[in-house]
Amino acid sequence: MGLKIVYSKISLQNLREIYDYIRRNLPYYAKYEIQLIRTAIKKLKDNPLLGKVFEKSEDEFTRELIYRNYRIIYDIIQDKEINILSIHHHARLISNNPAFKDDE
Repeated sequence: MGLKIVYSKISLQNLREIYDYIRRNLPYYAKYEIQLIRTAIKKLKDNPLLGKVFEKSEDEFTRELIYRNYRIIYDIIQDKEINILSIHHHARLISNNPAFKDDE
């Protein structure tokens, strides 16, 4: 059965930015990369603890899944859903991520 996956506005924006960036040089690959990221995220439905505890979190329910060059940061909401907070490229500073501006 698994938990429901919910994408935040920021995570959807992240996916769009990833797609647009890759599309500039490799248009045929951009859609495929997004599919790979979404497939990795779907694994969280049945394995929500797959990722490690997120370093900026004060609880064990905000976690990050490392997939290729991306840090997929998510919250586990009770036993109901996985809220994808951000899909962050590892080369960028996490402190610049709009999903975590309030944490500074």
